[in-house]
Amino acid sequence: MPNAPAPHDESHRSRDELLADRRRKLERLRDEFGRDPFGQRVDGLSTLAGAREAYDEAADQANKDDPETDDRPAVKVAGRVVQHRVMGNLIFMSLRDHTGDLQIAVSKKAVGQPGFSIAKMTERGDIAVAAGPLAKTKTGEISVWADGGDGYRLATKSLALPPNKFQGLQDPELRYRQRYVDLYDNPEVMRTMLQRSRILKAVRDFFFDRGFVEVETPMMQAIPGGAAARPFITHHNALDIDLFLRIAPELYLKRLLVGGMPKVFEINRNFRNEGIDRSHNPEFTMLELYEAFGDLYSVMDHTEQLFQHLVRLVKDISRAEPGANGEDLTLPYGDLEIDYGAFRRAKYLDLFEEHNGFPASDHDRLADKARTLHIDPAGKDHDVLLNEVWEETVEPHLVQPTFVIDYPASLCPLTKRKPDEPGVAERFELFIANMELANAYTELNDPDVQEANFKQQVAGEDDEAAVFRNVDDDFLESLRVGMPPAGGLGVGIDRLIMLLTNQRSIRDVILFPLMRPQG
Repeated sequence: MPNAPAPHDESHRSRDELLADRRRKLERLRDEFGRDPFGQRVDGLSTLAGAREAYDEAADQANKDDPETDDRPAVKVAGRVVQHRVMGNLIFMSLRDHTGDLQIAVSKKAVGQPGFSIAKMTERGDIAVAAGPLAKTKTGEISVWADGGDGYRLATKSLALPPNKFQGLQDPELRYRQRYVDLYDNPEVMRTMLQRSRILKAVRDFFFDRGFVEVETPMMQAIPGGAAARPFITHHNALDIDLFLRIAPELYLKRLLVGGMPKVFEINRNFRNEGIDRSHNPEFTMLELYEAFGDLYSVMDHTEQLFQHLVRLVKDISRAEPGANGEDLTLPYGDLEIDYGAFRRAKYLDLFEEHNGFPASDHDRLADKARTLHIDPAGKDHDVLLNEVWEETVEPHLVQPTFVIDYPASLCPLTKRKPDEPGVAERFELFIANMELANAYTELNDPDVQEANFKQQVAGEDDEAAVFRNVDDDFLESLRVGMPPAGGLGVGIDRLIMLLTNQRSIRDVILFPLMRPQG
């Protein structure tokens, strides 16, 4: 088997020689042809997919039968050159934009000597503009046939070497660092990112249609609140105070309920100074919403209907009532088939016993189980230990959509207790494909209970994040003013996009994931 070509190596010339050659061509464009190598405004452009769809078979055939009559649609397109072939007095190029690829054909007869010479010295990675009629080649390829003196233009000369034309850009680390190359060289990456935008719009529209208002709350906060996580710290020079990038917008969104906004949501960034793995990035996007006079179950209904709505969008299923007969709401995720038509609701303690074979109240057996999982039970509160074991033994089994409800109240300081079971919190977490996708509460709005919980949380925690936490007195004052009963929901948008686009790493759905600096 012959050796594969080295990256960027399209000949036996060195990388430095190839880069120098691009510089020489740039100077030729300026000096010999009087052209700006970095182009000007271009109006009237069609996308490459739009141009392809405009092709008229009948008009093309009529022109072949009678060249004097030309009713073929004419288009103007632009894209990055991904293939370039010179065949005597005819040059074929494949252009690529965000909608796909399309071939252009440049003949010396049609565009004249200057245009043809510029087309001939065009290289992969350059950005070109072509204008002319649409016709098929002898091999049946729909093409734009550049026509007239301005039928072909070089819009931007690329001074960097493109990825190897046979192998493309494959190294994951390089793909994330050079997303600007990854997007054009790997069309599936472009499709995923465009799908992300489409899904985000659908999420917003879903809640707008249900009477929610989109808001923005502070990214920099004096007290990091709303979740237990280690924050990023910054300093405001003018006020000479430390501030924290928010770990959650929760406490500000609840203030809006106090002020009289009945339904609010925010889609924005949260920041947590913690690890990076397949499903975690320190900077991530969350949907968080609050509904006055709602509860755990009202936001659970919103969540289930939202996910099903988005699955229909991704599958291009026309609008149908949830649960319509014969409606297929399955999507692949790796080797799994996820059925979004059936959301299970299961109690936290029931799931623990189901997957461990003993009740969660048996502390001795719980401690023994923890040791087998290399979890040290020494000095840990029962519910804290229970949750660590639960995460190791239950979460790996939560593949199909499952709302886990009725958490131990001690794990949920911002949550209302069940009226008839004060040891149980009105909370759910949604798990799909072994990942937590959503977290929701019937919100605690009793200021005295909330104050006691805050103080207990701050005093009792010994993790390294606890040093940054403090009691948010202003939030407590807002609860004293009076917050209506409410349901609250948080959905991890990046993980949601992972599921809907079948991407196994969170880095594949974030345009610019955090990377360790080079060198």
